[in-house]
Amino acid sequence: MSVLNEKIATVEYDNLIADINPPTEVYAVKIKAGQGILKRGSVLSLESDGTFSLMNTGGTPNCILAEDVDATEEADAIAYRTGHFASNELIVTEAYTLTAADKEALRDVGILISDAMEY
Repeated sequence: MSVLNEKIATVEYDNLIADINPPTEVYAVKIKAGQGILKRGSVLSLESDGTFSLMNTGGTPNCILAEDVDATEEADAIAYRTGHFASNELIVTEAYTLTAADKEALRDVGILISDAMEY
């Protein structure tokens, strides 16, 4: 006998995506080694060698990490190339805060940042 109302899984909302417009678009990126575990929502900057690293002073933000990744060694990952994200859910290095210029640089590549309330 089958059970038609059986609970299969649950979905948890993480507040990272603030709106469905513009739509999120993902692509594959190579994460630079030596950064440890990077969490979904990390703001990544493009390095001169073509790899990506966690945003810090002097970098130019380029995309948002779409999934947790272990970057102890160089790793492949998925990142958001476009989308609309909540500023309070974005992750950068501890000693850095996203500036207005960073948010403008992200907007230039198709990523919008908005302040959002947690529910």
